[in-house]
Amino acid sequence: MKLFVGLGNPGAKYAHNRHNIGFMALDRIAGDHGFSPWKSKFQGQISEGSLGGVKVLLLKPQTFMNNSGQSVGEAMRFYKLTPADVTVLHDELDLAPGKARVKQGGGHAGHNGLRSIHSHIGADYARVRLGIGHPGHKDAVAGYVLRDFPKADEAWLDDLMRGICDGAAELAKGDGGKFMNAVALRTAPPRSSTSAKGKDKPAKEAKPEADAPEAEDTRSPMQRLVDKFR
Repeated sequence: MKLFVGLGNPGAKYAHNRHNIGFMALDRIAGDHGFSPWKSKFQGQISEGSLGGVKVLLLKPQTFMNNSGQSVGEAMRFYKLTPADVTVLHDELDLAPGKARVKQGGGHAGHNGLRSIHSHIGADYARVRLGIGHPGHKDAVAGYVLRDFPKADEAWLDDLMRGICDGAAELAKGDGGKFMNAVALRTAPPRSSTSAKGKDKPAKEAKPEADAPEAEDTRSPMQRLVDKFR
């Protein structure tokens, strides 16, 4: 079994905050892949299902961000999982909006949710860093992450969620490269080729037909003069 953890804060007040992008990703996976209804367990909300033949438990801690590790640790102990079975999806200030990166292990970079998880299970778990951009100054970070995504962000946010769902099975199998490819196909799709069989080429403009050459005048000078006064 794999444990996918989405980070965020519980309650309608925070539902559309930038800080809740991890919750959003899990909600989309659950909906698109036919997971079970959410239920309360392990100080969180859980949903069960399968991705690419791998049994997966989705967990949204309801302890508020700063205590996320309590919920994660409880679920891991119950299912006898190791940190290698855990993937955490979370907001990332140091990535541009709409970008995503997979990372195995490492520090928490000041993210309070990751800091809490570190304290309960260690650092050897995988993370999917979901870019939300940076407000430009560290003093503005708290207000920035706890504000809703603006309407201008809806398009790239939807593309990112679709990409995560497309690659979710690869993520469950531990293939970060294929997962990233699936995300990239949604967030930065390749330009369509215009050379294949000329399908996308604009229709060629029809060339005007050349004027037919005038017939050679074989009349005698006298005949041309007579015809002129007819």
